[in-house]
Amino acid sequence: MILYPAIDLKDGFCVRLKLGDMNKATVYSADPAAQAHHFQSEGFKWLHVVDLNGAFEGVTVNGSAVDAILEATTNPVQLGGGIRTLAHIENWLKKGLARVILGTVAVRNPQLVREACKLFPGKIAVGIDARGGKVAVEGWAEESELSALELAKRFEGAGVAAIIYTDIDRDGILTGINWNSTLELARSVSIPVIASGGLASMEDIKRLCSPEAAILNGAISGRALYDGHIDAKEALALIDEANKKAGKSGQL
Repeated sequence: MILYPAIDLKDGFCVRLKLGDMNKATVYSADPAAQAHHFQSEGFKWLHVVDLNGAFEGVTVNGSAVDAILEATTNPVQLGGGIRTLAHIENWLKKGLARVILGTVAVRNPQLVREACKLFPGKIAVGIDARGGKVAVEGWAEESELSALELAKRFEGAGVAAIIYTDIDRDGILTGINWNSTLELARSVSIPVIASGGLASMEDIKRLCSPEAAILNGAISGRALYDGHIDAKEALALIDEANKKAGKSGQL
């Protein structure tokens, strides 16, 4: 079980959105690299980064901020947002990313995802963002007709390192993880699933450490960490204890 702190980038700043609305952004730091370093100093072992502008525009927009983050931390970093081509994937991996997250392109061009998995084994994750049960794309601005499970099953056996499942209706509003949908997805596919959207409190952390959630690879936390609803030291201690009991190291 891994707790992934999130850095969402908008116009070079570290922000959190409410329900994916770019007009409802709270700025938490003007220095994303310093924030990355801070998360590492708190004991986190991974970092989750999203180029929000890139997700909407389909190209990297906050590249300089991501470069600075990679310089500031030795933790493995996974990045999503606007990554749509094999050349783009290769470029980021050469820069030192541990994992690239493909979202829109997983719906539009699933063959590219399969090819990327073969070219870069263990380095490709799929971001599945759902609103009302249907997968959303283009920075959540458009909805497809695919369900989250239908999309996930497309990539069974393809070599996808992880699925990051976000319930958009809960993202950034501290209402708790959609446990039913997230656990159902994790039970339905063999690909490791990371929960995202709504992580709200230490009660959610405790549930992550429970036997029913052991099937998950971990969860992403943003606003709850920034606003102090989750205590990093306490949360990481609980997860470390749960991993030891389960015989896991806390790494994927």
